[in-house]
Amino acid sequence: MVLDKLGSSLKETLSKIAKSMFVDEKLIDELVKDIQRALLSSDVNVRLVLDLSKSIKERALKEKPPSGITQKEYLVTIVYEELVKFMGGEGSKIEINKKPFKIMMVGLFGSGKTTSIGKLSKYYSKKGYKVCALGLDVYRPAAMDQLEQVCKSINIPVFIDKKEKNPIKIYKNFENELNKFDIIIVDTSGRDALSKDLIKEIEDLNNTINPDENLLVISADIGQAAQSQAKAFHDACNITGVLVTKLDGTAKGGGAISACSVSGANIKFIGLGEKVDDLETFNPKGFVSRLLGMGDIELLLEKTKDIMSEKEAKEMSKKLIKGEFNFIDLYEQMEAMSKMGSLSKIMELIPGLGNAKIPKDMLDVQQEKLKKWKFILQSMTKSELEDPEIIDPSRIERIAKGSGVSVSDVRELLKQYRQSKKMMKMMKGMESEQDVTKLMKKFKGKMPKGIGF
Repeated sequence: MVLDKLGSSLKETLSKIAKSMFVDEKLIDELVKDIQRALLSSDVNVRLVLDLSKSIKERALKEKPPSGITQKEYLVTIVYEELVKFMGGEGSKIEINKKPFKIMMVGLFGSGKTTSIGKLSKYYSKKGYKVCALGLDVYRPAAMDQLEQVCKSINIPVFIDKKEKNPIKIYKNFENELNKFDIIIVDTSGRDALSKDLIKEIEDLNNTINPDENLLVISADIGQAAQSQAKAFHDACNITGVLVTKLDGTAKGGGAISACSVSGANIKFIGLGEKVDDLETFNPKGFVSRLLGMGDIELLLEKTKDIMSEKEAKEMSKKLIKGEFNFIDLYEQMEAMSKMGSLSKIMELIPGLGNAKIPKDMLDVQQEKLKKWKFILQSMTKSELEDPEIIDPSRIERIAKGSGVSVSDVRELLKQYRQSKKMMKMMKGMESEQDVTKLMKKFKGKMPKGIGF
């Protein structure tokens, strides 16, 4: 999970509120201290932590909950609202409002700039934009080779000139071709540290290219140093936003996020892994909601839209309700799930499941089971996928050999399929939540230990 330790600590803080008999000053003091410890251990600046905890305490003691909300519920709301404000408030998104839209990426060595260009290119190409990358890093050896490889892996055009050492000349040589694209993402040179020649080079490029967005790529593992780095780039190059990389699991990520949010350069994107799809627009509300185990339904819907159209989703829903889905539908669902990320990442986004204390090894087992079932489905014939009921013992043996799994694995998948189909048919026509609850109780204990679908 993103900022795993910080998230766990904040969830424990909320559970204290839930378990308490009533809200008094003693409880509020305890909560404030818990939040302070959680943020400080995530390397957040001490002054910022004190300011935040002061705001939470003042509001908790002075404000009265609105009608219909208990004092405990309102205390949770205060913690959530203050953390959202702390992380950047409403957030700041990039609006693509012209063609070509130029995004210039800047940052020091090791920040993950080239990888982030690949992620950003994939992000916008999935949204239907015609994207290209321009390599202007003439300082680091093999920088252009790396950019070329990254772009090639995601079928994004890249413009580079390995012989030319003047980045402005490279840009001017390709300018006419670049103007044919919707979005141009520009790679620039970095250094081991901020230096006068780096700042001069970026200033010259900024004046020549006239980017619509200047994104600073900054690594979460540098902690509180992010604040001074973001401010220096902002002052020198008019940074319009920040892309924070390496946020998956790093303890210092809290410092990087909070520091950037108050430096004048808002976070636009966050990188959450090594894969090209591990990039998200930074939404402080959704981010804090995930940290507190409340899910992020907005991001979940965005991910779903990326892999399945509204029409496809409606068609699948109709099949599920009628109990008419087959193994082809199941395979498509599994493919869609794999594009959304791991089970643990998906669970983070679903309200209510973020707080579920499901052991990681259990989720890993279920993830492996999904992979195994995918191999089984790939070993079936078209007729078997369309009509699983024709699969008899001899077919089961053939499928097991073809997919490299045991006969019992194939039988388990078939059993899961039939049980799910039966349940869907029984749900048809149900009008109330009570009807569904009764049905689930009836099936309790009958469902296999695998994942329902």
